[in-house]
Amino acid sequence: MPIEIPTDLTPEIVPLSWLIGEWEGRGRLGAGEEDSDHFLQHVSFTHNGLPYLQYRAESWLTDDEGTKLRPLTVETGFWALERKQRDEDGGPGLIPADIVPVLKSADEVEALRNDDGGFDISVSISHPGGISELYYGQIKGPQIQLTTDMVMRGSHSKEYTAATRIFGLVDGNLLWRWDVGTGKSATAGGGLEAHASAILSKVG
Repeated sequence: MPIEIPTDLTPEIVPLSWLIGEWEGRGRLGAGEEDSDHFLQHVSFTHNGLPYLQYRAESWLTDDEGTKLRPLTVETGFWALERKQRDEDGGPGLIPADIVPVLKSADEVEALRNDDGGFDISVSISHPGGISELYYGQIKGPQIQLTTDMVMRGSHSKEYTAATRIFGLVDGNLLWRWDVGTGKSATAGGGLEAHASAILSKVG
């Protein structure tokens, strides 16, 4: 299915626009070895006129043929270009932003392009079990690389210290891989293990 980019986007989320929509597909837990569990995932990226994308991913454990066995997890979050917040921006909380976007044109967005030719981004993702991740990374065309800057855990959460995620658009499909560290010595710079990967297709 060809990627359709909406024409009414806030300029600031245009670099992220190829993500917008509903995606669904299958993946494998761990390193995807022969005995690795299978899962089905449905992902949505939506926008509401503000300078970020809303993210939701729901996953189900499946058998080898893709039949759902039981729910696996849900994660939600926000994706945005990383830049200094201005007085015109909304928040914190319910403090409203100016009516017009802070960055009003493609030229203003282009000024944020980094030395590598991409855009710095920040992604926050929350999970059940009292875990939230803050990622920083880069989007460069159809490729995204993310590394955790912080993992927040509740007092009874399982051990989880760092992660990296990569995303790529290949032949119209969204491919992703997620590596995590659960030991005290693991950091985003090393000690991570393959957690999951998947290939998702755009759905109507």
